[in-house]
Amino acid sequence: MRMGRLLAEEGAVEACYHCVTRVVERRFAFGDREKERFVEILRAYEEFCGVQVLTFCVMSNHVHVLVHVPKRPETMPDDAELVLLVRRAELSYLASELERQLAEMRGAGDDAGAERLRERFLRRMWNLASFMQGVKQRFSQWFNARNDRAGTLWEGRFKSVLVEGTGQTLSTMAAYIDLNPVRAGIVKDPADYRWSGYAEAVAGRKPAMLGLKKVVMGVLASERPGETARQEMRRLLARYRVYLFENGEERKAGPDGKGARRGMGSGEVEAVIRSGGKLSFYESLRCRVRYFSDGCAIGAVDFVEGVFTKNRERFGSRRQNGAREMRNVDLRGLFTVRDLRNEAVRPSGASNG
Repeated sequence: MRMGRLLAEEGAVEACYHCVTRVVERRFAFGDREKERFVEILRAYEEFCGVQVLTFCVMSNHVHVLVHVPKRPETMPDDAELVLLVRRAELSYLASELERQLAEMRGAGDDAGAERLRERFLRRMWNLASFMQGVKQRFSQWFNARNDRAGTLWEGRFKSVLVEGTGQTLSTMAAYIDLNPVRAGIVKDPADYRWSGYAEAVAGRKPAMLGLKKVVMGVLASERPGETARQEMRRLLARYRVYLFENGEERKAGPDGKGARRGMGSGEVEAVIRSGGKLSFYESLRCRVRYFSDGCAIGAVDFVEGVFTKNRERFGSRRQNGAREMRNVDLRGLFTVRDLRNEAVRPSGASNG
């Protein structure tokens, strides 16, 4: 049975979520142009909503987004800044019309009316649902117009998992997302799949690099005195790449007999699943782990227990605590609030996700 979306406590300084949305009937509807356009809209709404996309992956029939939602700031964008954000987000409410109305209200001394108008847009910022719904709706409009179609494009509402925003949890979730095209057998190197946060960071795109920095810092690397921003980013990218490939796909030697690297093959991973054995940390990232999309909340024990306490009424009266170990996987001290009993871990070809 589906559990309602778990959100961070109201007033929290920040919150991170892994969001997944799928095409209706899981059709393979997205080609290269569709994926590129989705990324364009994703980045536009990221700026408009004031959130930060830490990483993402746009596949042919579904999308993963790891997003950081900060607390609403005390200082709001002024009228000119708000109009610019609306224009960049390509909202149906024309930016020029907003600009005109605000100017008229300010000129007439109707500051209260101007603030009410502004609030219609500001309430959509720093909000997970508004961000994801805006991206999905704007892309649907573009997709339907391009393909001369009508009707829904997406398979219901998006899924989200509340993710602990510090420590190992964030880097684990990011790696799981960035390895999606590898699990699907599309590429062997995640850097070769350009519709992802990792590939954008490798290409030097600033938003992706800043997202990766938040994922990596404090877990996989630490600051070094005297290091320039560019040197730091190169080091973080290199460390994250090792993190992605560690104990990953095996590599055969080249013609010169060099370049071989021992590792696991996909067949080995799937054999472990079939035998009921517990997967290692790296093996888990190479498989489809339902906890990452259906676990409701993931993190260390204290984080999960806090989420459970805040949402106590959603769970049965017999349940005494919130943190649950994940079945069949060893995710380095991470726990989930939802105990999945059926197909918690699937072979890479079992479904699209």
